[in-house]
Amino acid sequence: MSLDEQEAAVLTAFLRHKPIRKKEYLLREGQVCTANYFVLKGCVRMYFIREDGVEQITQFAIENWWMTDFQSLDWRQPSRFYIQSIEPSSLAVLDRDNIAPLCDRLPQIDRYLRLVVQRAFAAAQQHRFYLLADTSEERYLRFTRGFPEFVQRIPQYMVASYLGFTPEFISKLKSRRHPKSH
Repeated sequence: MSLDEQEAAVLTAFLRHKPIRKKEYLLREGQVCTANYFVLKGCVRMYFIREDGVEQITQFAIENWWMTDFQSLDWRQPSRFYIQSIEPSSLAVLDRDNIAPLCDRLPQIDRYLRLVVQRAFAAAQQHRFYLLADTSEERYLRFTRGFPEFVQRIPQYMVASYLGFTPEFISKLKSRRHPKSH
């Protein structure tokens, strides 16, 4: 989507800048999500705590990706998720109360935000499909080939959580693929 200088100024007026530290929370379980977060620089994750006390990562976002809890944002209900920075980050924040006025001023933003939601939903469907249809090794290889920028930036235990297995599995897989020479 392209904006002229005046439209870009309107968009900027509806956003606020938010720098965040490594491990800083944007959302905690039980809070109501009040914004969409666009990653200008850095990396954030969304996760929940399973009944066994283990973190289950559901989403990552790096530069030029959006992150939010859509259900909590739209329904104004407490979230079941945490959104936390993985590294120091800089975000553009679109507060819920600014979405409708922004779309009124710039109708093309309404279409853009719908596309963001559609793509997020499609990505979630694909992730669920791979979790159910692929072997653990296939999931890992698909992720490392499809998103090498994440593998370089995200700790191995977080990649494992996202893909549905333990960090030890990744270590075993790497040692099988690259055996040490004696």
